[in-house]
Amino acid sequence: MRSVLSLTVNGRAREDLVADNMLLLDYLREVAGLTGTKQGCDGGECGACTVLVDDQPRLACSTLAHQVAGKRIETIEGLATRGRLSALQQAFHEKLGTQCGFCTPGMIMAAEALLRRNPDPSRDEIKAALSGNLCRCTGYVKIVESVETAVRAREAAE
Repeated sequence: MRSVLSLTVNGRAREDLVADNMLLLDYLREVAGLTGTKQGCDGGECGACTVLVDDQPRLACSTLAHQVAGKRIETIEGLATRGRLSALQQAFHEKLGTQCGFCTPGMIMAAEALLRRNPDPSRDEIKAALSGNLCRCTGYVKIVESVETAVRAREAAE
């Protein structure tokens, strides 16, 4: 069965006819055309599909699209403003936190959720916030450094 799904994606209100069993990940990639959110493990274990739902990190591979009806969804594409990377995206680029890049959207979205809750997290708080996101390329040092760099950039801009 299909029904109309109403929600906001990256600041844009949408209404789409969607299968009742469609995953949020598939909705974002196939219906909304936002392919930045990645399918990793397809079982809620790697965090590559992390998006923000009303500012909270959520795994899109284990969430039905209709479960987020009426909510605000943000994907990696929504962090950039007028074609410019966010401070967090820029820090991942500059500090080489992206390695192969497959896990990066989920890492950045998990970090963004943390920074919205806590704009000045400790290194341990950063590690805890990213603990549900797996990277197969690195030992996480550059990823944590990227988040720390974004914190400093935001502080300098204020």
